[in-house]
Amino acid sequence: MSPSSVCTRFHIALELIGARWSGAVIHMIFKGAHRYADLKAAIPGINDTMLARRLRELESAGLIERRVLPTSPVRVEYHLTEMGKELRPVVDELITWAHKWIPLPEDEAASA
Repeated sequence: MSPSSVCTRFHIALELIGARWSGAVIHMIFKGAHRYADLKAAIPGINDTMLARRLRELESAGLIERRVLPTSPVRVEYHLTEMGKELRPVVDELITWAHKWIPLPEDEAASA
């Protein structure tokens, strides 16, 4: 495998899960939010357009699947695919790193 192919794959992966709100959507599905309304309520600041866009992008990339449940009324749920589930240790490590190194915005304002 050439160094440039690794770099290209890394860049594509980082852009995919690092796009604004993508990580939050993936994290909330890990935590059990599977319906659109649950995801919207669990992610402060995300609007309907952006949530719908991220769900489509993550589905297109093969990280999540959209399941239409034959109930009345019809319910739609989002679940991680095998590929998406394999992101769990990556997301967990990023959370650990962020808690150690990234100050909350109010922490920065208080120390200024």
